[in-house]
Amino acid sequence: MDKEFEPEVKQESEEFLDGFNIKTVIAGIFIGFVMLPGSIYLGLITGGIIPTMWVTMILFVEIAKRSFIKLKKQEIYIIGYVAATLVAAGMTMGAASLVLKGGIFSEKIWQQYFIRTPQAHYFGIDKLIPSWVIPSPSSGVLVKRTFLDSVWMVPLMILVGSNILFRLTRFGLGYTLFRITNDVEKLKFPMAPVISEGVKALEDMSAKKDSMRMQVFTIAGMIGIIYGLIYVVIPTLTGLVAAKPLMLIPIPWVDATAKISGLLPGAILGSMTDLGFLFAGFVLPFWVMVGGFIGSILANVVGNPILHKFGLIPHWTSGMDVRQTIIATKMDFWISVIIGLGVVVALIGIGGLVINAIKKKRGQGANKAVVDDYRPPNGRGDIPILAALGIWVFATIGYILLCHKLVPSFPVLLLLLFGFVLTPLLSYVAARLVGIAGMPRGISFPYLREGIFIKSGFSGVAIWFAPIPFFNVGAYTQKFKELELTRTKLSSLIKAELFSFVIMAFCSFLFWEIIWRMGPIPAAAYAYINKMWPLTATFQALWVSTTIEGGNPWMLEAIKLSRIMWSVAAGLGVFGLISVFKLPIAIFYGMIAGVTGWWPHHIIPMFIGALLGRFYFAKKFGKKRWRSFAPLLAAGYACGVGLIAMVSIAIALIFKSVSQIIF
Repeated sequence: MDKEFEPEVKQESEEFLDGFNIKTVIAGIFIGFVMLPGSIYLGLITGGIIPTMWVTMILFVEIAKRSFIKLKKQEIYIIGYVAATLVAAGMTMGAASLVLKGGIFSEKIWQQYFIRTPQAHYFGIDKLIPSWVIPSPSSGVLVKRTFLDSVWMVPLMILVGSNILFRLTRFGLGYTLFRITNDVEKLKFPMAPVISEGVKALEDMSAKKDSMRMQVFTIAGMIGIIYGLIYVVIPTLTGLVAAKPLMLIPIPWVDATAKISGLLPGAILGSMTDLGFLFAGFVLPFWVMVGGFIGSILANVVGNPILHKFGLIPHWTSGMDVRQTIIATKMDFWISVIIGLGVVVALIGIGGLVINAIKKKRGQGANKAVVDDYRPPNGRGDIPILAALGIWVFATIGYILLCHKLVPSFPVLLLLLFGFVLTPLLSYVAARLVGIAGMPRGISFPYLREGIFIKSGFSGVAIWFAPIPFFNVGAYTQKFKELELTRTKLSSLIKAELFSFVIMAFCSFLFWEIIWRMGPIPAAAYAYINKMWPLTATFQALWVSTTIEGGNPWMLEAIKLSRIMWSVAAGLGVFGLISVFKLPIAIFYGMIAGVTGWWPHHIIPMFIGALLGRFYFAKKFGKKRWRSFAPLLAAGYACGVGLIAMVSIAIALIFKSVSQIIF
């Protein structure tokens, strides 16, 4: 086997280098003004996002080659990090479960939709949302579709301020959790090599090496381009001239839920149509995929019909599609189970950390070997843990003061609970799932936030839109692992984060203003959000209505303590059985992911990818070589889709801009 293709697990001898310089600044400006609008448009159509990270890295590698400049992998990674940070900022207030690409001002685009939905009007929420969240529909500014009005000043100032505090929280707490999960617990972070191996392939490209790594990356990129022509380009361009875009492949899924409702009442069945899920199955640990498939199918295909037979999902009716079924089954039964299983993951993680610490202390005493075991690698650029914790504490206090100013009647004690107890605890749970199972966002607990609002006795809707200090930053730990794998200094990330926020805030404001003025959002051309936003709006309206006098009692009845406790007991029991029979523990974490986050739509293509990888490609190429191929295939596919999507979206934006000028 080629030495260059051996998995690079240990790199202790390689020096850590800085990756932030003038090249990063130029790349950031390019991304903000050229690629951000395309990413916004693609997110509205397919729910996906242009893999800006890969497109930008390839573009700058090619430019550097033609300028006779070689880019180091550290520079390539930080350019990609800036690209991802500029585009992928999600929501921090309001619909906590909604992630809308396109920078921080995407939150206000969602809120301008929600305040005018039938769901918000039905419960009277539209008349109760404070003006510091979004201007009233009666002001007329939402009809004009513009941010350039004085009534937006306070909402936008709060938006920017809360996002600064969020980034401080994410860095301070995320870095602390990385030190725990990576340096102490030695978790593997299985998705991190997708980035690091792709970056190394691009470094080979920059050095004009015709390596095997580059060949694999290129082949996967061509697959992405061909599939992207069908999946992205045709719907995007036909949507410019037709009332309804032509979709040769349904976006974002093929759903059989309604068709099987007579045979399997309440069951959910379908498949995502983005090949990226198949490629993810190549990369994620096989036993995680096995557990995920078992958990998702047992819960959604086997479990729901049983629940229906015993009358435990009374709000489900025959003929519901996947969105309606998700609402009914989650509210009737699965909310409490999800919370209970999250508690299980937290207990196992904290228990394991304590037990390992006790064993090491008993076995070695307080000697230098124990201290060295927790010490970060030399040259990585680590900051003191106390400094990271101080950043997090400062940001959390800032959040508490801001929230108390906006909603003075909400108990400060609960804000302290959110900021200093729940955020670190749940972020740690998510970080462990990212480190063990490679789950993109770990596990979320939105129902805990909502449950506390309901039980607090608060009356009104303001707290649902306030910037409370409750976050899940566990997934951010992987960024620090990627830094380590690419041998990039931590200081590079700090500088990149500061720079990208300034560019992102300005460009997000500018391009959401332009795209919003072009036409209403949602609209018929935006296929993905036309399907998903009503689902999110329904959930949010139901939750918010619970703190309005005479509001909907469904949510109040959904969370049951007894069911949570049974779920905790069942989860610990399954963990015990897997341990007793010495099965891979990854199966357990996969099952948790399958029950709590992966629909059959997600897990079926991922599981197919896992089976192909283990039983075909690993035998064809050899296990070690395939483990190196898999991350490159995932990275190359993402890049290919991104390149072809950029072309079609550029055409679409030019067409719409010209149409606005003419008509």
